[in-house]
Amino acid sequence: VQLQAFGGGLVQAGGSLRLSCAASGITFSAAVMSWYRQAPGKQRESVATVNLGGTTNYADSVKGRFIISRDNAKNTVYLQMNSLKPEDTGVYYCNTPLGGYTWGQGTLVTVSS
Repeated sequence: VQLQAFGGGLVQAGGSLRLSCAASGITFSAAVMSWYRQAPGKQRESVATVNLGGTTNYADSVKGRFIISRDNAKNTVYLQMNSLKPEDTGVYYCNTPLGGYTWGQGTLVTVSS
């Protein structure tokens, strides 16, 4: 199983980024997928989830700013991040809601003030 996240980078506050996470070795179309982030010195937290039918859920901290989506044909889950804030800085990962698969390396997002 591989979960490869990419698309991170350095962006100014108020900017946008789109993250992608490509999954291999799993039946992606049967997997509820989540995006997580881990800020420096903090525990990893879930920020967004998309279920099999496309229904989404968000952490309060990102609601209204982030959009999670999936493309089952490409085995990929996306995270569109808008109106970024410095507190969004961290390493972003994708996985199932219970972190059921081996964590990938993630992708670093740095938001400057």
